[in-house]
Amino acid sequence: MKNKNTLYRLFEFAESCKGLLLSSVVFAVLGAGFGIVPYVAVSRIIIQICAGDYSLKSIILMAVIALLGYLLQLGLSTVSTVRSHRAAFTVLKNIRTALTKKLSRVPMGFVLDTPSGKFKTMLVDTVEKLELPLAHMIPELTANIMIPVLMLIYFMFLDWRLALIALATFPIGMLCYMGMMKDYEKRYDRVIKAAKAMDAATVEYIGGIEVVKAFNQSSDSYRKYAEAVKENENSKSEWFKKTNPYYAAGIAIAPSSLIGVLPVGSLFYIGGSISAGSFISCIILSLGLIAPLIQALRYTDSLAMVDATVKEIGSLLDTEEMERPKKRAHLKGENIEFYNVSFSYKDTEVLHSISFEANENEMTALVGPSGSGKSTVARLIASFWNAGSGTVKIGGVDVQNIPLSQVMEHVSYVSQDNYLFHLSIRENIRIGKPDATDAEIEQAAKKASCHDFIKALPQGYDTVAGDGGNNLSGGEKQRIAIARAILKDSPIIVLDEATAFTDPENEAVIQRSIGELVAGKTLIVIAHRLSTITMADKIIVMNHGHIEAEGGHQSLLESCELYRTLWNAHISVSDKKENGLTSTAALGETV
Repeated sequence: MKNKNTLYRLFEFAESCKGLLLSSVVFAVLGAGFGIVPYVAVSRIIIQICAGDYSLKSIILMAVIALLGYLLQLGLSTVSTVRSHRAAFTVLKNIRTALTKKLSRVPMGFVLDTPSGKFKTMLVDTVEKLELPLAHMIPELTANIMIPVLMLIYFMFLDWRLALIALATFPIGMLCYMGMMKDYEKRYDRVIKAAKAMDAATVEYIGGIEVVKAFNQSSDSYRKYAEAVKENENSKSEWFKKTNPYYAAGIAIAPSSLIGVLPVGSLFYIGGSISAGSFISCIILSLGLIAPLIQALRYTDSLAMVDATVKEIGSLLDTEEMERPKKRAHLKGENIEFYNVSFSYKDTEVLHSISFEANENEMTALVGPSGSGKSTVARLIASFWNAGSGTVKIGGVDVQNIPLSQVMEHVSYVSQDNYLFHLSIRENIRIGKPDATDAEIEQAAKKASCHDFIKALPQGYDTVAGDGGNNLSGGEKQRIAIARAILKDSPIIVLDEATAFTDPENEAVIQRSIGELVAGKTLIVIAHRLSTITMADKIIVMNHGHIEAEGGHQSLLESCELYRTLWNAHISVSDKKENGLTSTAALGETV
């Protein structure tokens, strides 16, 4: 069910802690009940004294009752708040769990097209905003409504006329207060969106601070960031400008019940229709009658914020998922087949009815100019997207009939932009196989040609990779990612330009590692350096989303002009680098 309202979603997230929430409300109501006791006790003392009864015993008894009422109200409200906080944190956990699970089910294209700052803001900051309202609204809103109701009942018992007069200013104040509700949702939505955009722009700005500094740019010159900050300022300025006058008037008028109670009550007392004790009690009650209701009204912004936040969370949870069956499919081998596959990024088609086969136990390489569609093919194999038309098969079964979890088991995907977690290198490799032994991890590292450089690090395998792997070079990160894929031991391995940043002197070592990977596996390699795929069983040449040719290295050199051009360009660059290294070495010797 999509487009669920805010309450429905909150009840869904609170399903596992409904007992806590219910008990929180019960304790809040009981606390509110005991919160009226001090008012009743004090009024009884006043009435007794005004009646000429100065019995110390009864006065002390009422004072003790007032104290007990206050302590019970304080204790019960504290228990209520503790339980509501526990429930709120459970709801936040459930929301974050639901969001992270959702991200694993939506097409990878949706994730890649969305700024990372937006997801960070939603999972951390946006969800966190719900904690205080959820933890305090239920008990405090309940108490702030219940206490005035109970006080009003007792007020009516003392003198119903003064009770109504005491309430008279409240609706007048509310009329002023309601003035700020004009376009409230629209204005508040702008505030929320502006804050969210500023958070995302800030994350992006900090992430790109190296570029900003390198080109001597100030924060003001970074237009997207500056505009986001300015819009956040403008939205809040407009919000306060159009809200505060009405709010201030309402807050000033609503609790001014003494304006009517004092003069009218005095007339009633002079006329003999109310006793002195009851009149004084009414004055005391009128002082505490409206204040809790005003406090309850302060939750208007919180309610609006909760509604906007839950709707934002709901928009992500309602994102269309990749529909896959739950029942595991029976795969006949690990062949990969593309039949007339087309694919579009939004309105731009990048693959045009391509067909090819990648055989089991073989290495198939995809080469071509930048933007030819190689990485898109790799991501379709890994089920990051569904094909727009045509069929992608693994083991003779359409991938759309294979559960995503099963595809992930069968396919190891290593991209050119590899992410390492802020964990030790050992634990980063272990992600490929959580129950792997240290010996298995080291064996995988040796196959990926990264064991030696890992051992040379200060803490060896226990060296922390850093946030995103920033303690390592691009080539080192790639080799660790390859080790992770080797440890996973999936029957299909996709290397999406995974050797792009490998040092030239290590290229032969990486080639041997890739050669070892092919044993018993289906290996798909998107090649950046053509020299790394000369031993491939099949090379597919792509150009502008079409397959231009396929075959072995030597045959393509003879028959495919594009492949020959790519190869000559690669050899030329390699020769220049080699000559550059030689010249540098010679210069060093001369010096």
